[in-house]
Amino acid sequence: MSILVAEILGTMLLILLGNGVVANVVLKDTKGNNSGWIVITTAWALAVFVGVVVAGPYSGAHLNPAVTIALATAGKLSWSLVPEYIAGEMIGAMLGAFLVWLFYRDHFNATEDEGGKLACFSTGPAIKNTFSNLISEIIGTFVLVFVIFYLAGPNLDIIGNVDAKAIIGLGSLGALPVAFLVWVIGLSLGGTTGYAINPARDLGPRIMHAILPIKGKSDWGYAWIPVVGPIIGCVIAALLYVALV
Repeated sequence: MSILVAEILGTMLLILLGNGVVANVVLKDTKGNNSGWIVITTAWALAVFVGVVVAGPYSGAHLNPAVTIALATAGKLSWSLVPEYIAGEMIGAMLGAFLVWLFYRDHFNATEDEGGKLACFSTGPAIKNTFSNLISEIIGTFVLVFVIFYLAGPNLDIIGNVDAKAIIGLGSLGALPVAFLVWVIGLSLGGTTGYAINPARDLGPRIMHAILPIKGKSDWGYAWIPVVGPIIGCVIAALLYVALV
């Protein structure tokens, strides 16, 4: 399996299960309606576990452009591979979002709340404040990436091509520790913006929301925050890790 295909499949499963739990909790007349934040954060953590298990052996299961950019910034991934990773992550996120809509189509049609339907695709702030929302995404992504570096350890080979001895990324850590990491970020730091901490996770599904026959605006005025914030956070984490190690 190529890096591109692995990242597509892993990210698709991540978004299908992650946005799927939001749909189950938010949309009208589902079995999980109003089951709450604990259900959402737990399922997102397990969605990461599933995506990493599938993609890990083939691509390292970045599933997140912030992870890809951080590894390249730290010198643990060739920059020449970054476009392939990000393409796979974006395509996978869009496919996953489409499958959520297909799966819950009747419930989307039954739900009148346009904001709730958008939440099944992309994140949004609890209190809209550009600076605070941006800081939330920077800090959340910093924690994700910084801890990933320490879970992985400093003595991993640098990838220059697909046949490198060690694939650097989420899959090299073992899926379970990463799931716990995402879980605690959601529980502790997710209440302000919904913890995108992943540009593809937000942008890909937001594009699908705009394309699919769903009533409501896609809130493009906010859309840059869950893209720019995670990129800033991941670069800070990578630079600090390199400086310390």
